[in-house]
Amino acid sequence: MDGQRVLVTAGAAGIGLAVTEAFVAAGARVHVVDLDEAALAEATRRSATTTGTVGDVTDPAVVERLFADVERELGGLDVLVNNAGVAGPTAPVEDYDAEAWNSVLAVNLTATFVITQRAIPLLKRSDRGSIIVMSSVAGRFGYPNRVAYSTTKWGLVGFAKTLALELGPHGITANTIHPGAVAGPRIERVLAGRAQAAGTDVETERAKALDNQSIRELTDPADVGALAVFLAGPHGRSISGQVLPIDGDSKSAQ
Repeated sequence: MDGQRVLVTAGAAGIGLAVTEAFVAAGARVHVVDLDEAALAEATRRSATTTGTVGDVTDPAVVERLFADVERELGGLDVLVNNAGVAGPTAPVEDYDAEAWNSVLAVNLTATFVITQRAIPLLKRSDRGSIIVMSSVAGRFGYPNRVAYSTTKWGLVGFAKTLALELGPHGITANTIHPGAVAGPRIERVLAGRAQAAGTDVETERAKALDNQSIRELTDPADVGALAVFLAGPHGRSISGQVLPIDGDSKSAQ
């Protein structure tokens, strides 16, 4: 992985940071785009091989600046990790706000499409191009009260499979990773939303989530990062168009 050039969207916190750190540890040079200026500053401070662009990936001006920065800092691109995403509100379909629906699609689907489209010419110049798309356990099952999130995470599967077919002749792989309950602040917010919707409490929802898995532990975000590195590495070159769960063998998205 030494010298591999990697772009991670929303790579300064949570799963994205774990992915960033995993690539850095493997010897890659990583560029991160993230909304959180403070988190991005900390991520780049901790690693001499990590650079960053602050901004919202749904903003065309940010995307323009991002790829100018990638060209300047990395001089090309070998790996794109599409990690940016939002959960949206917790509500049944009949009550789901249409504006919120559009906002979730704008980040999870449209921004992923736009950034990937811009990255493809760079990846075609690489001799080991990879695209990794962060989906979710919700991209394998329906998800009550999270319709926009589940819909977009399913959509990313079709997106990646199409990329695999189109870009395979150029030696570029494309796969989706499907985390389940990953330890960290995000799952705590999810559990709080479920508790509010169900009229229960967070610990009850935590127990239900773990009972839904064969392996009754939260996933370590570092394991998600390690999977991303494997897919982009020399032993992942024949893996493409695949759905890769990392969720303790979840039986549903709940």
